[in-house]
Amino acid sequence: MTLNHPRREEMDHSRRAARDPLKGAASTDRQSRIGGALAKALALAKSCALACGLVLGPAAWAQSSIVVASTTSTEQSGLFGHILPQFKQATGIDVKVVALGTGQAIDMARRGDADVLFVHDKAAEEKFVSEGFAAKRQEVMYNDFVLIGPKADHAATKGNDIVVALKKLATTNAPFISRGDKSGTHAAELRFWKLTDTDANKGSGYKECGCGMGPALNIASSSGAYVLADRGTWLNFKNRADLAVLVEGDKRLFNQYGIMLVSAAKHPQVKTAEGQRFVDWIVGPAGQAAIASYKIGGEQLFFPNAVK
Repeated sequence: MTLNHPRREEMDHSRRAARDPLKGAASTDRQSRIGGALAKALALAKSCALACGLVLGPAAWAQSSIVVASTTSTEQSGLFGHILPQFKQATGIDVKVVALGTGQAIDMARRGDADVLFVHDKAAEEKFVSEGFAAKRQEVMYNDFVLIGPKADHAATKGNDIVVALKKLATTNAPFISRGDKSGTHAAELRFWKLTDTDANKGSGYKECGCGMGPALNIASSSGAYVLADRGTWLNFKNRADLAVLVEGDKRLFNQYGIMLVSAAKHPQVKTAEGQRFVDWIVGPAGQAAIASYKIGGEQLFFPNAVK
């Protein structure tokens, strides 16, 4: 009995196909049609999966991101480091924060270089909305400002009246570090000075650093000066040296934060869907709980107050 060798059969088949161009062409055509149909099926399945939201792996999520223009206080207090991982876990959206003084952050959003604006100067925020750069402003959270200064307090500012304290700083020419950067904290400081009768003359110790909250605190720490700070950044500040909270509890020191989705009508490149998800999350139950849970040494830094 003769056994056919598999390799010899393959060779014979190849020779027959080579001798018969039509048969070989037909075989190639069939393979081409099968391959094309398979490719179309795979493409269709992928499209369906994307449309139905079934592709949710990290590689797909990593392609989705937004830019949030915000303040140095939210960044340097450590708040974003606490809440953003929770937002990404819930939505897969990366948030790139650009931390600036509120005035600079608003200018950035006005140029269309951010998708969301998250700051703390209500008057400036309302102006931003009235100019059509956002449809609305929503309140998110609050904390308070505090006057920081050397524990010896040579200007005798300690108490709960910020206006009285600033008057004492001016009349004693005490060293005072102003942010001087058009930030929300700087705007608040200037409002408080206007309530005094010494606004035109803040004393020879008054200096503007044109810097963020952290650097301003560092300057005050190294020079034994006074400085107005938001409580969140102060609680997260490590280089305190001889500084302490001297004025707190004045209702005028209330510090409200607001959030706005930048208008796509003004800037079509704005990522409206992703930006709105961030806004909805941070004013919703999950975001508000995340804010409330951020504490340092058992002390809560921000208090959520989004309108239900």
